[in-house]
Amino acid sequence: MKKLELVREISRKTQLTQAQASEALETTLEIIKGTLSKKEEVKLVGFGSFKVATRKERTGVNPRTKEPIQIPATEVAKFVPGKELREVVNTAKAPAKPVAKTTKTPTGKNTKK
Repeated sequence: MKKLELVREISRKTQLTQAQASEALETTLEIIKGTLSKKEEVKLVGFGSFKVATRKERTGVNPRTKEPIQIPATEVAKFVPGKELREVVNTAKAPAKPVAKTTKTPTGKNTKK
């Protein structure tokens, strides 16, 4: 789902105009970004948490020269899904795979169609 599709869904479900829904979404995202920039956590009970995690310094490889390089430590935004979201995702039904039909040939051997 793209941002525009999300705005349309918010608009449809809340009876807000698309402009109002877009403004609400933008405001929500700005608040989350601002909170994370202060190294604070955003907890949305039942959905998940946004937090800042520190990625340790590590050794990598320059793909052009194949030389080892040091990749410095950095801070990244991390999303940890909540229990309800994990349950919804894990119980979502996967699309059924079509079952191949077999028929007998005049020689008596099974073949797949």
